[in-house]
Amino acid sequence: MMPFAAIEVAARRRDKDKLSEQVYQRLKGELHEFAFTPGQRLSEAALAEQMGVSRTPIREALTRLRDEGLVEVESKTGWFVCPIDFDRIDQLYDLRVLLELDAVVRLAQSESPETLLAPLRQVWLVPAGERLRDGHAVGELDERFHAALVQAAGNDEIARVHEDVTGRIRIVRRLDFTRDDRIDATYQEHARILRAVLQRKADQAKMLLRAHIEQSKVEVRGITLHALHRAQRRKSA
Repeated sequence: MMPFAAIEVAARRRDKDKLSEQVYQRLKGELHEFAFTPGQRLSEAALAEQMGVSRTPIREALTRLRDEGLVEVESKTGWFVCPIDFDRIDQLYDLRVLLELDAVVRLAQSESPETLLAPLRQVWLVPAGERLRDGHAVGELDERFHAALVQAAGNDEIARVHEDVTGRIRIVRRLDFTRDDRIDATYQEHARILRAVLQRKADQAKMLLRAHIEQSKVEVRGITLHALHRAQRRKSA
């Protein structure tokens, strides 16, 4: 049986890890919502006071966010929100296209795409009246759709790289679902991609997927610039 002191240490460690995760998720969410604007300085002390925690979980969270490319640190001036590098985001979208094109070809050529894609059909091949309208929820479903395509293709290493790419573009990608027309377009385009794969039309699936992602890239650039403009005006008001 574990000694009582060891149990206490383990419990404190779990509580510490849980708090650190909560702080990280909150800061990441606020970055994604542009509560902090690109280039803005982040004070560990101010964030700790705002969240009612010590500086340790704040520093741990900021370190994780730095590794994800969302914030940066300078030795003499502290933490800053990273500027949005649209050239880098475009490159990540290009990599995403390559990974997902490979996935739809593999799926279209598989023995049972119907079985592999059954969960996606239940979400995306639904009547218009049954579509979700909440942008945040649709954004999460969209990520799962594209991740599921890659995972279903059966290459774990490609899926791992795709997951990393998805995380790096999430800050702008989620903005694609702040407008009703983009939500409707996502349902329609996902349905066409699924039907092409299920009909084993690999070339058509590739064409539809490429067009879908390229259009999303264009849309999120415009929406992001608009969101940044609003955030800057809110800061200066």
